[in-house]
Amino acid sequence: MEGFPLRDYKTIQLDVERGIARLTLARPDAGNAMNADFFEEFGHAANHLAVLGGEIRAVLLRSTGKFFSVGGDVSVFTKDLDQAPAAVLDGTSTMHPGLARLRRMDAPLVAAVQGTAMGGAVAVLSNFDLVISARSAKFGAAYPRLGFSMDLGASFGLASRMGVSRARRFLLLAEMLGADAALQAGLVDEVVDDDRLADRAEELVTQLGAGPTRAYGEIRRLLGRALSQPFEASLEDEAQALAMLAGTQDAREGLTAFTEKRAPKFEGK
Repeated sequence: MEGFPLRDYKTIQLDVERGIARLTLARPDAGNAMNADFFEEFGHAANHLAVLGGEIRAVLLRSTGKFFSVGGDVSVFTKDLDQAPAAVLDGTSTMHPGLARLRRMDAPLVAAVQGTAMGGAVAVLSNFDLVISARSAKFGAAYPRLGFSMDLGASFGLASRMGVSRARRFLLLAEMLGADAALQAGLVDEVVDDDRLADRAEELVTQLGAGPTRAYGEIRRLLGRALSQPFEASLEDEAQALAMLAGTQDAREGLTAFTEKRAPKFEGK
C-alpha cells in the first residue's frame, strides 16, 4: 500500500499475497528470541497490516528454525540490571499496541507452532484465534523463573483460552506442556503431525481468507467482551453487530447462496 513502505526487517518477515498476510519469526540462530528489534519490528508490521485493513482476509503467524520462539531475549535485561524496568516499558510500548491493532482487525489470526514456544511467545499465541501445533511442540510458562509476572497479552489470552484457574496453575508452576496437554488445556486448537503443520496452516488461512471477514471480526469482538459486561449488554451488542452485518455485501451473498443452494463467494465486504 502506498504511503506505508515495508522495511527490510531483521527479525521477522512479512509477506502479503492475495489477501493473506504471513508474518514469520526469522531469527532462528537465536531461537527467535524477542529482543528490542523484534518488539519494534512487530509493532511496525502490525501497523502496516492495520493500515491495509479490509484488504487483509487472514493472518498467519509462523517461524523458521528449530524453535517457534524461546520467548524474551533475557540479555535485554542482563546487560544492565538497573535498566530492566525501562527495558520492559520500551519493549511493551511498541509490541503491546501492535498486538492490540492486530486484534482490532477483522481478519482471523492463525498461528502455526513447531518446536518450543516459551513465555512471551505463548502470550502472543494465546491471543490468536486459532493455534495449530505440531505434535512434537512444547509450550512453557517461563515468567516466574525470571521473577517476572507476564506481558504481551498473557493475562487476557491465557485466561480466555484456559480459564483463570488453569492459567494460574500454568503460570505459577512454570509448567511445560506437550502438544496434547496444551490441546486439552485449551491453549491450542488442533494438533497435527509435524510434517503436516505447514500444509494444515495454509489450509486454514485459505479457508478463512475466503470467508466473511467482517463477520469474523465481530465474532472476535463479541466474545472478547462477553464475560466483562452484563448479559443484557451482550444481547444488545449482538443485536447491533448482527444488524450492521445484515446490510453487508457478504451477508447478501450468504443469504442468496443459501436460497439458491450453492456455496457462497464472500469478498470480505
